[in-house]
Amino acid sequence: MPADAILAPEAALQRILVVDDDAEILRLVQDKLEGAGFEVLTASSAEQALQVIERRGLPHLAIVDVIMPGLNGFELCEKLQEFSDLPVIFLSAVDEQETVIQGISRFAEDYIIKPFSPRELAVRVERVLRRMGDYTYTFDPITQVDGHLAVDLAHRRAFVGGQPVALTPTETKLLYILMRNAGRIVTADFLLRRLWPLKEVFEDALRVHIHRLRQKIEPNANQPEYILTERGIGYSFPNSPERTAER
Repeated sequence: MPADAILAPEAALQRILVVDDDAEILRLVQDKLEGAGFEVLTASSAEQALQVIERRGLPHLAIVDVIMPGLNGFELCEKLQEFSDLPVIFLSAVDEQETVIQGISRFAEDYIIKPFSPRELAVRVERVLRRMGDYTYTFDPITQVDGHLAVDLAHRRAFVGGQPVALTPTETKLLYILMRNAGRIVTADFLLRRLWPLKEVFEDALRVHIHRLRQKIEPNANQPEYILTERGIGYSFPNSPERTAER
């Protein structure tokens, strides 16, 4: 396992990534959210945002402008969806109805139109994060689960017994969702909707991806310790190694 793999402290501040090419907006949002008790990372482009994530790990939520030089906000979200189900709030001067509808239906939990109230933005951030629930794992560049498993979401790979194992985009996103909800049961229906929001996919396909992911990360795929089946409901991921010993 890489020497820089660390276990994130459970008491870490919730981390927000703000992506906007307007430096004044970045300062305004950063000041308001830091005052509300969040850790805030900033990026002036989508490309820089991806670099920040590779260097610092996934945030708990991203606030993203739609129109930016280079990759736009929708294109950034498409890249993020290759390895995560990161909650996003769009903050944009674009107020055309079709753009707003597309943004919310495909990518975002919320869409705020500029000019905006910083106080309202902070309240909306808190509302989205409450709905997402507490994270047991803070997603640093490499998130250590236990002595056997570590996960590098941005590069779509796991370290299993210290050895790198490549993950597909669907496997990475699936693992992200389960780890984000560690200690809670995630229904199969929820997983289907989050993994394939624009497609009609049935539970058999989900079972195939669960099986393949178990083959890659479990010490014994026939007796899983990480991806646990909750019969008739869905799946869960342990919030601590000790939890698996009780099952």
